[in-house]
Amino acid sequence: MAINVLINGVGGPTPRSIARSLHRYSNMEYTIIGTDINPRAHGLYEKDLYHETYVIPPAGNPAYWSAINNIIEKHDIEIAIVQPEMEVLEWTKYKKEGGIWPCKVFLPDHAIVENLIDKALMTNILKKVGVVPASITIDPLNIDYSAIEQQLPYPFWIRSTSGSSGLGSLKVKDKASLKNWITINPKVNEFIASTFLPGRNLACKLLFHKGKLLRAACGERVNYIMSKVAPSGITGNTSFGRLLNEPKLIDASVKALELISIHTGQELHGFFTADFKEDQNGTPFITEINVRMVAFNMSFAAGGANFSEDIIRILTEDSTFDYSYKMYEFEKDLIFLRDVDAEPKLMKETELLKPYNLNTFSMR
Repeated sequence: MAINVLINGVGGPTPRSIARSLHRYSNMEYTIIGTDINPRAHGLYEKDLYHETYVIPPAGNPAYWSAINNIIEKHDIEIAIVQPEMEVLEWTKYKKEGGIWPCKVFLPDHAIVENLIDKALMTNILKKVGVVPASITIDPLNIDYSAIEQQLPYPFWIRSTSGSSGLGSLKVKDKASLKNWITINPKVNEFIASTFLPGRNLACKLLFHKGKLLRAACGERVNYIMSKVAPSGITGNTSFGRLLNEPKLIDASVKALELISIHTGQELHGFFTADFKEDQNGTPFITEINVRMVAFNMSFAAGGANFSEDIIRILTEDSTFDYSYKMYEFEKDLIFLRDVDAEPKLMKETELLKPYNLNTFSMR
């Protein structure tokens, strides 16, 4: 019998990745219902992934919960996988204010969500233990350039304190480029500037259940889809990455999340993705912690780490699910390739084609 699942924000690559993970790499059957706030969202029309889809009001709109409740009731939804940050905030706020979720959901407490979505709040909590780079916040309406330069020498990394996909991100090399960047990003209400880290861009995925870490896995982002359209080269959507086995990265992520838990007084419960950048010595620093999965989720599932299925099995109280901790381990040399309008490819890095070489051919 199929499990009825609601996935929000299906216009984005992450929900598509989750739906594909469930359909392609799970032994369970699903009827997936999708929602998005944009009627032109491509995902609304992917009939191979979604049984039915709906355009709904945005989170915070007075009609949002009526639409959600009607869809859940109509399709007898058992589980909702809530992905867009604004909807994660809305669902957790709804529960905090005494609301009862209309179906089963796997989300952290609202206080944890608030402190992780805002990069400035997260950095302020974690800076005392040295797991984040030196950082300062910048109010674009009240900028003291001298103070910024005294605290953070050029070059440094700047981005919006909220949002994803590298919003407002740039390597700032001097005062002129900083001024120009702030001017051409008028919709960013607050920036965070941090020490520029030139090393690997890493991600650590962690699944907590009632305060206990159950599953974890690591990966590396190497290149990004349509990187040339972003001045920073970062679009938030990985085109080439590696699946890694790095327990020390998991330890650092757990340490950081435990501090967030202590600060908020709430236990860790839900799915988190901790992003790291390494400095010139290979020391990783946390740049953000997402309260959701990320777009290359399906690549992890293809490698054997199907977090989407794990969440479903926990929420359906599957008696065969193993609640002991497991770090997903991948074969060495395992990479993934992704592109626009294409399913990911999982392969060995040694299998990549070599550049064409005329010397390998002889003339007759």
